[in-house]
Amino acid sequence: MATFADMINSDQPVLVDFYADWCGPCKMMAPVLEELSAELNGKGKVIKVDVDKNQKASQVYQIQSIPTLILFKQGKILWRHSGTAGKEQLKQLIEANC
Repeated sequence: MATFADMINSDQPVLVDFYADWCGPCKMMAPVLEELSAELNGKGKVIKVDVDKNQKASQVYQIQSIPTLILFKQGKILWRHSGTAGKEQLKQLIEANC
């Protein structure tokens, strides 16, 4: 099984959604991220990280509010956003970093 570090250390952009099951805005983002993932056609990946179950990753990336979206490429943070975001904005961001 790949570790979190393995997953974000990709040549492709990797969008990580730090969320929690009890978070209303996180639930709103779920279908947006599912659609985005389906539309990327291998240009990038979307990973969901439950902050309650993965507290170490949450601490390392100083997640203060959720949802927090972080775009990684080769393990480096390219973009970070707290709160909800639109699918087209996220898609353009990922495609611009392919």
